Amino acid sequence: MDVRKIVVLVEEEEAARTALKWALQNLIRCGDLITLLHIFPSSSSSSSSSTSKTKTKSRLLRLKGFQLALSFKDIICNNFPNVVSQTNIEIVVTEGDQEGAKISAMVREIGASALVVGLHDQSFLYNTVPDISPPKIPYRICPDPSAIIWRSRRSSRS
Repeated sequence: MDVRKIVVLVEEEEAARTALKWALQNLIRCGDLITLLHIFPSSSSSSSSSTSKTKTKSRLLRLKGFQLALSFKDIICNNFPNVVSQTNIEIVVTEGDQEGAKISAMVREIGASALVVGLHDQSFLYNTVPDISPPKIPYRICPDPSAIIWRSRRSSRS
């Protein structure tokens, strides 16, 4: 059996947890490598006095992301104990953008065969897909069903 690498994007939204549970039930097989990936926003500063504050903030965001990824690992351990014994789970927490470029770069670097993302209102996926108007479906005015009368036999004319 071929080992697949599956990346699960870790976010604070409930949709991400639901996507993980769906993947555990429908996608992940025994022996797969599950990578829990969390990308926290980068903080850039220009002054040297705020460098220590930026580093502290970055450390706190990294720690928060790691704790969030551990909560996702707990979901796997508590709800799917057979998956834990037969798969490898790794956690990756890194700094990047919110537009998805870092996510796609990490997926390519890991060599993943699947990316599991929970879709929610603030998802980066809405920014990457251009606005497409919904297709217009032509409709016809149909006769009112109650106006249709079926005649079982011909009426006799006198």
